[in-house]
Amino acid sequence: MKEIYEPKFVEKLFDKMSSSYSKMNYITSFGFSERWRRKCVEEIEIEKGKTVVDLMTGMGECWKYILKKSDGNAKLVGLDFSTEMINRAKKNKGKFEKSKIVILKENVFENSIANETADYIISGFGLKTFNDKQLEKLANEIDRILKPNGKFSLIDISVPNSKCLKPFYMFYLKNIIPILGKLFLGSPETYRMLGVYAEEFGNSKNVYRIFNKREFEVEYVEYFYGCASGIKGRKIK
Repeated sequence: MKEIYEPKFVEKLFDKMSSSYSKMNYITSFGFSERWRRKCVEEIEIEKGKTVVDLMTGMGECWKYILKKSDGNAKLVGLDFSTEMINRAKKNKGKFEKSKIVILKENVFENSIANETADYIISGFGLKTFNDKQLEKLANEIDRILKPNGKFSLIDISVPNSKCLKPFYMFYLKNIIPILGKLFLGSPETYRMLGVYAEEFGNSKNVYRIFNKREFEVEYVEYFYGCASGIKGRKIK
């Protein structure tokens, strides 16, 4: 299982999924993926004129919620290491001509963002592709990038604890989604990996535990009976 957390493996996986990822996310989550992204951003109440960093930005799916209250002084930095996702993010940037958006094709663990320059950090659906050691490094990077009192909100799909819901959820994730992946992408194996990641990830409680060791105020959050979960918090100093 170590291979699935290798950056090159993850990068190639998302390169392959890029052409159908947005549509698949919306269809397979019955539209909830968009609601969860919106909720993730709303958790920290972004103010005007601030700098927001969107880690594992993908195609910029969170941008419309991040930029909702932006103005001419605001800045959005979107970072991802998938070439194809970044190419689509660049196209998406055209929808926000009045906003200051910087796109970085970089690994989150080796990025060029300066120390303590972000007022807020967002990440939607990137946590599950990290093992514990990588989550430790992610916490370090968020600590480094955030200004004192800066806020963060991170979210991902999760496995619900409900004994009634969990079996159906996992069957859907591991069997139905790959079939849809074959229809949209011609590759069931690519989307089957999402089920593998989700099952290994479980929920964001481990992320909470790791972040809670740092100089953060952290809160664990769940959505729709635990089908998505995340953390939100503030850098204390």
